[in-house]
Amino acid sequence: MWILLTLCAAALQTGRFVLQKKLAGSGLSAAGATFSRFVFGAPLAIAGALILLPEMGRPADLFGQMGAGFWAYVVIGGAAQASATLLLVRLFALRNFAVGIAFTKTEVVQVALMSLVFLGDRIAVLGWVGIVLGLVGVLCLSRPPEGGIAGRAAVYGIVAGGLFGLSAIAYRGATLELTPLPFMGRAFVTLACVTSVQTLGMGLCLRLFQPGELTRVLRAWSRTIWVGILGAAGSAGWFMAFALQNAAYVRALGQVEMVFTLCASVLIFHERLHRREAVGIALVLASVIVVVLAAA
Repeated sequence: MWILLTLCAAALQTGRFVLQKKLAGSGLSAAGATFSRFVFGAPLAIAGALILLPEMGRPADLFGQMGAGFWAYVVIGGAAQASATLLLVRLFALRNFAVGIAFTKTEVVQVALMSLVFLGDRIAVLGWVGIVLGLVGVLCLSRPPEGGIAGRAAVYGIVAGGLFGLSAIAYRGATLELTPLPFMGRAFVTLACVTSVQTLGMGLCLRLFQPGELTRVLRAWSRTIWVGILGAAGSAGWFMAFALQNAAYVRALGQVEMVFTLCASVLIFHERLHRREAVGIALVLASVIVVVLAAA
């Protein structure tokens, strides 16, 4: 079940990235394009949680499990994901679409490092081999023929990957806080809380620092609403998978998204990958496989 959910989530996420790349050039700021994902996705997530509410017992029991630990995971994960998405939208303006996504695939490598530093989890020799492969792949991707923009793109992508990894760990933790509720209920309640916090937080930031952007997002609802719909559907898949399986395995399998991204890059944006970039993408994906094998 978690494998099927992850594959569906990866496909839906690629579709959302395609729409967000287009929105980034439609007059909306990077923050506005990012906010569109949450403002239109939150009502769908809340509706899903309400539909599943009868299966989760008494509301008082549910609210009793939503303690400080749950909300800490929700806030940390929501803030990390929103920041990572904002960086990703900005990255789209700097690099080829497929290569931009590939930079974020260092996420799995960074999760391994964070696990060692913060949790004390030891990494096998094979795991370090995977990390080295990933670093070499990133170096290949950071030297485009035209030059001059790789440094910023590499920073955006690598930081975004780390933030996505942090959000995955936090969301897994939040769903576990609601155990022993059914996995779908845990996933949708967590998703509803996360998207609501993200909508309120980003809405306030836009109101304070980008006056008028909220109005522009809402006026472009016929285009931005699809970002929210795909984002909510994809996030539901990720959250249900996190509720069933270790986040590291879910995110590792989710690297199949690169295949979907390459198809979108060529078929939709008519972009051409250079040989060195293709080698870099292959090395990054190889590093993910090796790290997963080491963790098995």
